[in-house]
This record gives sequence, C-alpha cells and structure tokens, in this order.
Amino acid sequence: MRRAISSACTATLIVTLAAAGCTTGTSEQRGSDLPHRDTAAKSTARELTAAERALLRHAEELLVKQCMEAAGFTYWAAPAAVVEQSKAYGYVLDDVAWAKRNGYGGRLEAKAVKARLNDPNLAYLEKLPATERVRYDRTLAGDETGRMLSVDMPTGGTVRTPADSCRATAAERLYGSYETWFRVRKTTDSLTPLYVPVLKREKRFVTALKAWSTCMRTAGHTYANPPAVRAELEELTDGLSDAEANAVEVELAVDEATCAQRTSLADTARALEGEYRAEKLPRRYRDAIATRRLLEAAALDRAEDITGAQH
Repeated sequence: MRRAISSACTATLIVTLAAAGCTTGTSEQRGSDLPHRDTAAKSTARELTAAERALLRHAEELLVKQCMEAAGFTYWAAPAAVVEQSKAYGYVLDDVAWAKRNGYGGRLEAKAVKARLNDPNLAYLEKLPATERVRYDRTLAGDETGRMLSVDMPTGGTVRTPADSCRATAAERLYGSYETWFRVRKTTDSLTPLYVPVLKREKRFVTALKAWSTCMRTAGHTYANPPAVRAELEELTDGLSDAEANAVEVELAVDEATCAQRTSLADTARALEGEYRAEKLPRRYRDAIATRRLLEAAALDRAEDITGAQH
C-alpha cells in the first residue's frame, strides 16, 4: 500500500520555521504599505507557533466565507488545520512521542487528502451554471483582467496575483495590508534556497548529521540523511496492508527522532537556520522576515475576535 507522506516542504527546509512555512498565495489588495521601521525595532516580534498559524488560516477562511456570501455564493470555510500534521514537514523529525503516534504523518496526510476531495465547495461549484461558475472563481480568487500585484522572488522570477478577490479582501482585513502581506509572505517563504546549501556545509551541521547517520546505522538503518528515509519509505511499504505499512513508518520515524535527539541534529539545524536568517541574509530579506512577524502578531488579536465571533 502506498503511503501518503507529504514532502512539499522537506526538499529545502532544514527545520520548519514559521516564516518559511509551506503556503500558497493568491492575491493582495490595494492598500497602503506599512511605514518603514528599522530591523532592530521589528525583530522584537517573535515567530508564531503552529497553533497560532492555524488560527490565522482559519480566521482568513471565515473572512473569505463572509465575502463570498456577500457576493451571493455559498462557501464552506475550511476547518481549522490539524496542528499535529505540521510536525511532518521538517528536515528531520525529533519528537519521539509524535513519531510513536503518527510515524511520518502518513495517516494524517491521507485524512487531509480525503477531506480535500470531499470539500463541499467543489460539489457546490459543480452544480452552478457555467456563467456563475466563472463568476464564483473570479470572486474567490480574482483573475488577470483586473489590477495585479507582483513580487520579485529571492531566487529569481516574478510572482503575480490578482489584487481584487475575496481571498485578497480577507487577507487585507486580517493583516492590515494585503499588498504588504503578499510581498513579505512570498519573499520569506522562498528564502531557504539562499542559505541551505551553505548551511549544509557548516562544520556543526556536518558533524551532527554524521552522528545521526551513525546512530541510525546502529538501529539497523543505513541512511545518509533524513530525506533519504522519506525517499525510500514508499518503496518499503508498497504492497503492505495499511496496518503493516504504518508499523514500518512508525518504526523508522521513532528511530529517526530518537537519533535526532541523541545527536542534537534538529537543535543544531534550528540554531544554524536562525543565525542565517537573522544575521547572514541581505538586509532587505531580514526586513521582510521582521515585517512578516509584525503583521502576524497584529493579526493574532483580530483572528481571535473573528474565530470567537463565528463559532
């Protein structure tokens, strides 16, 4: 049986940092940018927890629902994200208790995929007349016939998005300026390729990774690095029942997490990534990280009000 392990974030991330999460963007709305503030002032804002990020996403969905209903459509806000699943997205797993419950999150991911396939919005959209279907899509996500926002990506190229849509309106209400939010989110979500290749050559990382690989070998697994485990997992579980595949997944995940703790691989990676993002990136990218933190911190209070008022 093939396992549904999400690997969207594991290719480049060393650890799952809030400012470098796996997200997809839509639009930004017209609005004033935040006044310039120096990095020292901005840096007082902290990274959000996984639970706080889930709260922001849920609040944004509720705002999209409001906007769509005002336009005459029915819209079901996505349920609050399962915070547990975020553990599966890092470079190395180091939570032994989580690994014992979830392996690499295969069953959690399968459940999420099933929920997406059963999204009531898809069924609703299918029943709309063709003209209303077009209006629904345009209302929800916008299109290129209107004003567009764009941001130059750190690794090259430009990302563009419609400036007017319900997703843009929702983000504007939550973050204060959708244009600023779109810019800093897209920028900070794309920074890891700038420093991960160098980070992986750092002596502290190389030493910790070698110790982790030795620990895994002692446990009976020959892997040079954590992504190699994920890469082989599908082959190892192919043809097995769900219970058998889950047992294989859990055993590997527990051994990986145990070795990550014993060798401090995850702690070393987190420390190095923090250093690079705080000190070694160009100033404009450090400013983007700091601005994102400020926007998210301010949005938390709004999110609590939004989710509290609509439950």
